[in-house]
This record gives sequence, structure tokens and C-alpha cells, in this order.
Amino acid sequence: MTEQDSVGPAADGPGTGVVTIDVNRSDPHYRAWLKEAVRKVQADANRSADTHLLRFPLPEAWGVDLYLKDESTHPTGSLKHRLARSLFLYGLCNGWIRPGKPVIEASSGSTAVSEAYFAKLIGVPFIAVMPRTTSHEKCRLIEFHGGQCHFVDESRTLYAESARLAAESGGHYMDQFTYAERATDWRGNNNIAESMFQQLELERHPEPAWIVATAGTGGTSATIARYVHYMQYDTLICVPDPENSCFFDGWTRGDATASTDCGSRIEGIGRPRMEPSFVPGAIDRMMKVPDAASIAAVRTLERVVGRKAGGSTGTGLWSALRIVAEMVAEGRQGSVVTLLCDPGDRYLDKYYSDDWLAAQGLDIAPYTITLERFLDTGVWPS
Repeated sequence: MTEQDSVGPAADGPGTGVVTIDVNRSDPHYRAWLKEAVRKVQADANRSADTHLLRFPLPEAWGVDLYLKDESTHPTGSLKHRLARSLFLYGLCNGWIRPGKPVIEASSGSTAVSEAYFAKLIGVPFIAVMPRTTSHEKCRLIEFHGGQCHFVDESRTLYAESARLAAESGGHYMDQFTYAERATDWRGNNNIAESMFQQLELERHPEPAWIVATAGTGGTSATIARYVHYMQYDTLICVPDPENSCFFDGWTRGDATASTDCGSRIEGIGRPRMEPSFVPGAIDRMMKVPDAASIAAVRTLERVVGRKAGGSTGTGLWSALRIVAEMVAEGRQGSVVTLLCDPGDRYLDKYYSDDWLAAQGLDIAPYTITLERFLDTGVWPS
């Protein structure tokens, strides 16, 4: 056999269906661009202080403390800032993101906002493939950061349309729903789980009984669960799922092919298929949460804490309060942590609009009463 050697291009990232021949990865100009791009992304993390851990006020006598990890304070205003940073580092270090070529992402909004920010930071084009129902404010933020919005009418077509755009443009389909769980270092390195436990060190219940994390890609719940197991904590992980999402059914039935025919009304979480980044075996419990309950919970959050948040925060908060109620009823003490995923000003025309609720046929009144009675009495109504 003749000896062979090559320093030329290799296949692009999985899912794009193209082989790139435009970059010689040993070229000093490309290597200089790559080093500078990685430096800029890492510098963003270095400039950003950690996010706050807020206390949700509960009676001291209950013996249970509830905290919200406030991810809305990231530079792009959501939990997805961490994911976008990890995905960009992953794509750059794998040689998938290249100078002058667009990054394409399938997203319901917040990930696209954060990825548009990082694309602008390193000077590459960005295209967000999104459902046409995505909130106007998220679209505005994507464009503010220099990204382009590309709409589809059916959520299930996001993936194929993103891959098509990548193939046609010679760009890279980031594919958060495949790579979210592997792009983040779940062993630590200041990931969200390590941050939570460090911030709880001086609390009266420093090792939480439960962490509640909603799932869009599933990457956050996988990161938290893996870290808990790696560090040998006794903390349990609950993943709440909204209506029109298949994660709950797929998890309870052990069915990796579970799917739904329509998209989630709670932007950022819930999926029509079992995503590759969702790791069912790592989590301990799932809850199915009505959309009206999620919206009642974020409105209760505003009343109690004075903070508006997105619907995904409400899904997690509803489930976290149910777990608190179970602990109180059983006489167990401890702490529970959930996430404040993004700010509510992105959803003023949705979750904070009574007209939108009416148009969707959502009645939040019974769920609001449930929350108010629980916070007043410590008893979760039947």
C-alpha cells in the first residue's frame, strides 16, 4: 500500500450532508482566525459574573427552602447563553464553524438570540430557523444581534430546513437538539450544576432534595443530572413537560420514537420528538404540566417576587411548588431549586396578555387559586 498523507479539509459536522473544501485547516490564516474566535468566546465567559440564586419566600416553619437560579441575567438574557457559548466552542474546536460561512440553528427563540450574539462576536453570519409563532420580541433581539430570521409553518420541519440551508450555503447547522448534552462539560468547569451547589454552601439545606429543570433540548437536565451522579449527591432531578410535547410520554413508556403533531405553546421547552440530547435514564421524575398552570405560575412569581419571567420558568415553578407541598405534607425538610430561564418582557404579547390567553382557550384562574391556597396554607388542594 502506498503511504498517504493529507493536511487538507475533512468532512463537515454531522447533519449538514456536505463535505467542505473551502478551508485548509493547517493554513496559518485559518488557524489565526480560529484562535482569535475561541479567545473571544472564552473571554465572554470571563467577563460574565455568575447568575444569582434567588429565594422564593416560603414560611420558615415549613422547613423547606425554594430557590430560583436566575439565568435571565446573562448578557443575552436567558439560560441559553450558557448553551450557545458551549456550542460555539464545540463547533469551533471541531473545525465546523469557519470564517465567512453562516451558522444555522433550529430554535424557538432564546437559543437563537444567544447564538446570534456569539456569531456577531466572532464575525460570522447567523440564520435562525424558527416557527412563525415565535414571539416578536425574540425575533427583534435576533436581528438586533445581527442574525436573520427564517420562518417555517410547521415545527417538525425545523430540522430539515436548517440542514437544507446549511448545505446550500456551505455553512454549519449547529443542531442544538443533538449536541446540547455533549457540548457542555458536565463534570464541572463552572457549569450550571456546579454553580448551584457552590451558591448553596452556606444555606441551611446546602444539598437540595430536588432540582427541577425543564427540557427543550434536554441538555440542561442532562448536565445537572450527570453532575449530581458524578459528585455522588443524593439530589433527585425532576423534568416538567408542557402540553404538546412528547418527552413525558416517551419517558414514561420508554419509547425513544415518541412524537406529537403540534408544537409547544411554552416557548423554549417541549418538543415534537424525543431529541438526541434528552437523556431519560439520567433523571428521576417527570411531570406533565398544563400550559394554563405554567402561565398562572409566572404571574404568581411576579406577584410574590416582583419579577416577570417566561413560560418555561412557570412550568418549572409549578412543579417545584408541588414538590415543596409533598415535602411539607410528609414532614420532610430540605431545599428545592428550579430555574428562572428568561425574562418575561419577551412574552408581554403572550403569557402576560389576557387577549392571547382567551384566543388560546386558556383559563388560568383554577391554577392561580391552587397556588394562592398553597402559599397561604401549605396544603396543595386536591
